[in-house]
Amino acid sequence: MARGYFISLEGGEGAGKTTLQSGLAKALKARGLAVTCTREPGGTPGAEAIRDLLLTGSNDRWSPMSEALLFYAARVDHIERVIAPALERGEWVICDRFADSTSAYQGAAGGVPSKRLMALHDAALGGFAPDLTLVVDLDPRTGLERTVERGEDATRFENFDLDFHHRLRQAFLDIAKDEPDRCAVLDGTQAPDTLLARALDLIRERLLAPAA
Repeated sequence: MARGYFISLEGGEGAGKTTLQSGLAKALKARGLAVTCTREPGGTPGAEAIRDLLLTGSNDRWSPMSEALLFYAARVDHIERVIAPALERGEWVICDRFADSTSAYQGAAGGVPSKRLMALHDAALGGFAPDLTLVVDLDPRTGLERTVERGEDATRFENFDLDFHHRLRQAFLDIAKDEPDRCAVLDGTQAPDTLLARALDLIRERLLAPAA
């Protein structure tokens, strides 16, 4: 059985990744493909427990490096128990956030040196990476307004100042620029249906066309 494809969705708070994930899953299933949707941090009982540690509490509950270590502990469990087995079964995996979020949040925005994060990444994941990463780009102020409109309690990261979120946005754009073969940037100001159509175009171009 052919290995499935791994798609990660990245971007700042309120960019629209969750809505996009749902639309992509529905469209791919309509093509007869098996799809697993998951998220980070989370996806397994252990990783969900770590998610609660990371997203709740005061802003200074963890240092950026402590956060990175917790994220990678959750990520390894997630890969071993959910992502890798699904790919081996031939399923497509769509993950709301993956390792690029650690590079952006704890690295570029949080201040952990890139060499230190890369050493952690290599030790934890080796060469494991998404086949395609879609970065949903949106002005941080608009994204944070969207999170307020959802009416849910703010996470630790949503409570960080606006400068942090601007650094975060630039970090994702830099990652996409540095790895154009893996990454593509989507305009998060577009209507959800338009955003979904563009994402599906990219999937056809990058993942489906070579196999045709």
